[in-house]
Amino acid sequence: MNLGVHIPDPEQLAAIMAGFSAFSAVVVVSWPYVFRDTLSDRMRRVEGERERIRQRERARLEEKSRVSLRVEPKRLFQAIVDRFRLAKQAEDGEIVRKLSMAGYRGHAAVTAFLAFRLIAPVAIFAACLLYILLVVRPEAPLLLVVAMAAAMGALGYFSPAIFVRNRITKRQQSIRRSWPEALDLLLITVEAGMGIESAFRKVGEEIGTQSPETAEEILLTTAELSYLQDRRQAFENLGQRTGVEGVRAVVTSLIQAEKYGTPLGQALRVMAQENRDMRMSEAEKRAAALPPKLTVPMILFFLPVLFAVIITPAVIQIMST
Repeated sequence: MNLGVHIPDPEQLAAIMAGFSAFSAVVVVSWPYVFRDTLSDRMRRVEGERERIRQRERARLEEKSRVSLRVEPKRLFQAIVDRFRLAKQAEDGEIVRKLSMAGYRGHAAVTAFLAFRLIAPVAIFAACLLYILLVVRPEAPLLLVVAMAAAMGALGYFSPAIFVRNRITKRQQSIRRSWPEALDLLLITVEAGMGIESAFRKVGEEIGTQSPETAEEILLTTAELSYLQDRRQAFENLGQRTGVEGVRAVVTSLIQAEKYGTPLGQALRVMAQENRDMRMSEAEKRAAALPPKLTVPMILFFLPVLFAVIITPAVIQIMST
């Protein structure tokens, strides 16, 4: 039964297949010339942009170094450190690390810290001795007065360390408060297609209005990414300089992404939410600790006034009757 379907002859079918094969071969051969692969060109442009960023950050860091990091210590401080050989106390690197966490960097900061730790006890001892002898004028023997002034002077040895510790606490608090917003900005810039150096530089410029400390650390990391051969070292330095757990977690993720090539978007989003939750938890903890702290002031100052307000009218009425 003929259904009107035309079946081509084997010779025609072979000719069609041969023509199709020839056309496919021509397309395959001419494809690289007609549609050129732009991946290599894009990679070269990215590499060139990274090199330009590195040169710009090198120039910026050199300018900043001439202003702050390469400031020569004062001659008095340097003379004191050299005379008493105090530089050995900073050989372990602990003083340098603490000063870096407090925001003081360079040889001048270390020299000033060592000199102040020697000058402060002497200055406090002299000030206390003069105050006791000239202002208080006690009946106690002179030896006891000198011993009291010496005890106060001994406490002055720890005053520079206490000052640095307070600076570290305030700096970490500022970084901890602004770090979730910095992570949000970093996430936006990374997902927009920016490189890690450009993303860090953009975040450092934008977060400076909220937290200059965070902007300083991020921009310093950007400069180190341009200078150091090992990018992992730049990320590790960021965690060591801040000493904040949230920053160290982000540093660990950045190092893993740099090593294994994993995407950063999801990790940054999760860590931003975790840091925000940690900030809220800290605020709730402080709010929960407020009532016990208010107990003693209320007992000493509020309750006596309340009792006086309640009892005084009754006392006045009893006395009048």
